[in-house]
Amino acid sequence: MPSYNAPIRELRFVLNELLAITDCTEIPGYGDVSDDLVDAILDGGAKVAEEVWAPLNQVGDEEGCRFENGVVRTPTGFKQAFDAWYAGGWNAISSSPDWGGQGLPGVLGLAISEMAMSSNLSLSTYIGLSGGAASVIQSIAPDHLKQLYVPKMMSGEWTGTMNLTEPHCGTDLKLMRTRAVEQDDGTYAITGTKIFITGGDHDMADNIVHLVLAKVEGEGEGLRAVALFLVPKISVNDDGSLAQGNNVVCGGIEHKMGIKGSSTAVLHYEGAIGHRLGPKPEPEVAGEDGDGKKKKRSSGAGMAGMFQMMNGARIGVAYQGVALSEVAYQNAAAYTRERTAGRALGGAKYPDQEADPIVVHPDVRRMLLQMRAFNEGARALLMWLTHEVTVGRHDGDDERKQQVNDLFNLLTPVVKAHFTDVGFECVNMAMQCFGGHGYVREHGMEQFVRDARISQLYEGANGVQALDLVGRRMGVDNGRPARALFAVIGEFISAQTDEEMAEFTKPLQSGLDDLMAATMWLAQNAIQNHEEAGAASVDFLRMMGTVALGFMWARMARIALDKLAAGTDEEAFYKMKLNTARYYMGRVMPDTASLKQRAMAGAEVLMMPDDEAF
Repeated sequence: MPSYNAPIRELRFVLNELLAITDCTEIPGYGDVSDDLVDAILDGGAKVAEEVWAPLNQVGDEEGCRFENGVVRTPTGFKQAFDAWYAGGWNAISSSPDWGGQGLPGVLGLAISEMAMSSNLSLSTYIGLSGGAASVIQSIAPDHLKQLYVPKMMSGEWTGTMNLTEPHCGTDLKLMRTRAVEQDDGTYAITGTKIFITGGDHDMADNIVHLVLAKVEGEGEGLRAVALFLVPKISVNDDGSLAQGNNVVCGGIEHKMGIKGSSTAVLHYEGAIGHRLGPKPEPEVAGEDGDGKKKKRSSGAGMAGMFQMMNGARIGVAYQGVALSEVAYQNAAAYTRERTAGRALGGAKYPDQEADPIVVHPDVRRMLLQMRAFNEGARALLMWLTHEVTVGRHDGDDERKQQVNDLFNLLTPVVKAHFTDVGFECVNMAMQCFGGHGYVREHGMEQFVRDARISQLYEGANGVQALDLVGRRMGVDNGRPARALFAVIGEFISAQTDEEMAEFTKPLQSGLDDLMAATMWLAQNAIQNHEEAGAASVDFLRMMGTVALGFMWARMARIALDKLAAGTDEEAFYKMKLNTARYYMGRVMPDTASLKQRAMAGAEVLMMPDDEAF
């Protein structure tokens, strides 16, 4: 059985040293944060993750969810572990106290979420989606619905889901067939089928609150008619008690490659009663606007709420890539220190043993350093991004608020795609470290590989994320978000004037130059031919992700150098930080040169063959 130890020292480094969250006393949620509180939260979350959740990870994979007589049964022990998480308030670390949360910074919630996902990804999906659904209801539902639904969702009595995909359509929402018909009392009757619904049905909560996208009858076609609805599995009385079933029928669950303990349901809505979230859109106005274009009706707050949930979910899925890479790395590192085979190429390192542990071999060390560099850099970037947005929105002028919003919107598809792609690569490397033992179930590595694969697919396949980046997010206000990223990195580089930092800032500058050159190429070519943007998108996104991680590693190297210069009783910790930063700058950052060349190679070689040739 694989083991898991929450990376508490690494989390403390990011929270206390990189972000210095205890210094942000004027920011809402940060005022009560102290070193002791951070330690208590990390230690408490680690205890539940290590002792309650992790032992059930293989159980969930082996048993899976079962669909019996129209009811979904979760694996043995899942209900008890689910209840333990909610009883400890671990789901609500960063939620508003108005709704039963602790109101602490979002980065602390991310740290606890990492532990949940590393220890048992399947189980974590129920809680992650419920939190996202509750957040949307808090944001845009009328007060009476908030009071009815949010407290029970925060307590774990009820859970929540997100319903977008249908059997014939996923990303292209205008093809949606699920319909909503307004009733005399202002509710809507929802009819249609949704698939791939994470946590769509299970036996761990008394009710499930579905957020469903549907086209409203009589409001046109296409995206203009799409609205968001709150549809409970079981109807809810005005006093919050449960009434009768709401014509939401589970048609079955998917038999998946991984995350088998997470129920992925097919849901049939057969005239289910739903509540519209957000006001009705303004009627479409005849005529043209000042630019000579036909005036379009806004899609309203409901769609905005769904996009809010989707963006949050994409950050969560990005962290799944990191979380599984972390637990896989831990097991690979332990195995390579114990497994013996041959001698070090430079001579025996452990002459008292019959053979050296395989950790002495260069390629094994390459894999371990690749994983470690990704884990620590990606964790830092996700937490930095969350922290920057929180601080910038509450403690900045309008220009600062614009900057952090731009950074978040720009980097959301980047971290989702890049972190899940590289995370999957790292989990595969971890299995490779085990050799043939990684391919058998006993060590748990093959489960990590299967579980990690889904993160590249759901919440928007990674190719779609790349298209979103180059086709929509890069072009906002003539490239303002990209300029914000380039400025933040460039300012940091310019501020490093000592020679010690040159080994980190020079490769970072080189990568940034490649990224800026590719950005200019896209600006000059993609407008005339959109296929150029599509052909370049995946390589461009990976380039941006590589540079963003390099930025984090340069910042962490700065901290490590300062700590070592000042003297510390954790010298080994900070020296390893520098060694890992050197690995990233020397072995990963050079990838930007080849990524730039590929991105700028043009679309012709991809589009030249006839469709029938494939």
